[in-house]
Amino acid sequence: MYDVAIIGAGPAGASAAIFTAKAGKKTLLIDNDKSITKRAWIENHYGVMEATGPDLVETGKKQAVKFGAELVDGQVVNIQKSETGFQVETENQTFEAKHVILATGIATDLAEKIGVKTKPGTEPRIKTIIDVDDAGRTNIEGIWAAGTAAGVSVHTIITAGDGAKVAINIISELNGERYVDHDVLKS
Repeated sequence: MYDVAIIGAGPAGASAAIFTAKAGKKTLLIDNDKSITKRAWIENHYGVMEATGPDLVETGKKQAVKFGAELVDGQVVNIQKSETGFQVETENQTFEAKHVILATGIATDLAEKIGVKTKPGTEPRIKTIIDVDDAGRTNIEGIWAAGTAAGVSVHTIITAGDGAKVAINIISELNGERYVDHDVLKS
């Protein structure tokens, strides 16, 4: 049983996984290798002089794994409610998780299939987004959404921040108190 299963390892999903795994939450990160960031050239991401999208995505995945996230390559085909959370099904595996984050970029078909409410997008060329509250919650308790799929700007710095925000909200809910991840400079 995972505390959190994150669907999509682009900037939003990997950022969420970094926070949940670093907080000691058992984290599953499932990626289908279709992130739109993989086509990007990035010069507007704070702390990064310049990077290719593929390099940024790979670095994010490596950071998540460094903190203990389990990375699985695969396409999620279904998510079903279970007694203790959710069953997350890929083409050939099933996982159990208490919470799920949909960080699926421009893809909202999985959300619609499982009954998560969507609405028209507001960003250029983004037709549909997942309907979330300010914390990232969807209409299904325990299913959250982050990044472009949740209606924030497609810019990597913004989607990464949104993934972190949603992760912090889940960690806080799991812990029963507000969570802050603040490292101090090592001397």
